Amino acid sequence: MELHQLFKTHRPIIGVVHLLPLPTSARWGGSLKAVIDRAEQEATALASGGVNGLIVENFFDAPFTKNHVDPAVVSAMTVVVQRIQNLVTLPVGLNVLRNDGKSAMAIASCVKAQFIRVNVLTGVMATDQGLIEGEAHELLRYRRELGADVKILADVLVKHARPLSSPNLTVAVKDTIERGLADGVILSGWATGSPPNLEDLELASNAAGDTPVFVGSGANWENVGTLMQGADGVIVSSSLKRHGQISQPVDPIRVSQFVEAAHRSWSSKGETKSNSSLKLHS
Repeated sequence: MELHQLFKTHRPIIGVVHLLPLPTSARWGGSLKAVIDRAEQEATALASGGVNGLIVENFFDAPFTKNHVDPAVVSAMTVVVQRIQNLVTLPVGLNVLRNDGKSAMAIASCVKAQFIRVNVLTGVMATDQGLIEGEAHELLRYRRELGADVKILADVLVKHARPLSSPNLTVAVKDTIERGLADGVILSGWATGSPPNLEDLELASNAAGDTPVFVGSGANWENVGTLMQGADGVIVSSSLKRHGQISQPVDPIRVSQFVEAAHRSWSSKGETKSNSSLKLHS
């Protein structure tokens, strides 16, 4: 997976758009317009702040289904992604929680999104949804059937979960890449907002070889420089919200501060910030 080809930078910052509760979820509010309005605001704030890509995620649908989401969720997410694509020119990805990689791939294929995130691609994890088994064989065959050029970013020992066997990070990373055929791997802390430690990131990076490694949680303007010593890219959300509260919308000032802090720490590598991701509408 060539990061520069997809994100126009060798060290991408990917911001997450957390969708308000969608139809059939426990907290669905009855208005898809409200979902779209919030998603458009967050996507615009992230893009104008200088991130290099977006992930659209049904984060507020908790409690999540274990595998397959309702068709209404797929329909709603498709509409939202298309609306976002009308506003920004950034690469867009999808994460259909808790682990519906096939739905994410289907949406991405239809709307020409560039990548998806899959929480459990290989192995078996004990989660608050129960046991989740990786279905890499189905997802990779489905991608081929669709003829989709969609990259798969896969979590390794994903947050809010525990492996059934004794965790060996090096083996898990290699299995995710070599046996699960992931295009990139993601390493998170134990929960949303919790960062991985640098030692684990360096182990994952060594095991991944040429495959990109992303920080999947817990990055903020204070620690991003340190975390990126052991990673190729970062996925960020919680620290970009107003007052740093996960339930709040994205704060454009916090986005700019995060991006500026990241680029200051990478300045010796020749990275430059670009804010050219917003389309101009007459």
